[in-house]
Amino acid sequence: MAAHKIAHATLKGPNVVKEICIGITLGIFAGSMWKMHHWNEQRKTRAFYDMLEKGHISVVAAEE
Repeated sequence: MAAHKIAHATLKGPNVVKEICIGITLGIFAGSMWKMHHWNEQRKTRAFYDMLEKGHISVVAAEE
C-alpha cells in the first residue's frame, strides 16, 4: 500500500524573537497613540486657560 501524501501544516513552538519583536512594535504603537492623545488634551487645556486669561470666556455663570 502506498502512503498518501497530504500537505499538513506543521506546528512549531513559539518563536521567541518574533514574539518579542511583535510585542515591542505593538508597545511602541500603543505608546505613540497614547502620547498623541495626551498632547491633544494638553492643547485643549492650554487653549482653555489662554482664552480664560484673555477674557474671551468666563467660568462664572451669567446672571439673568
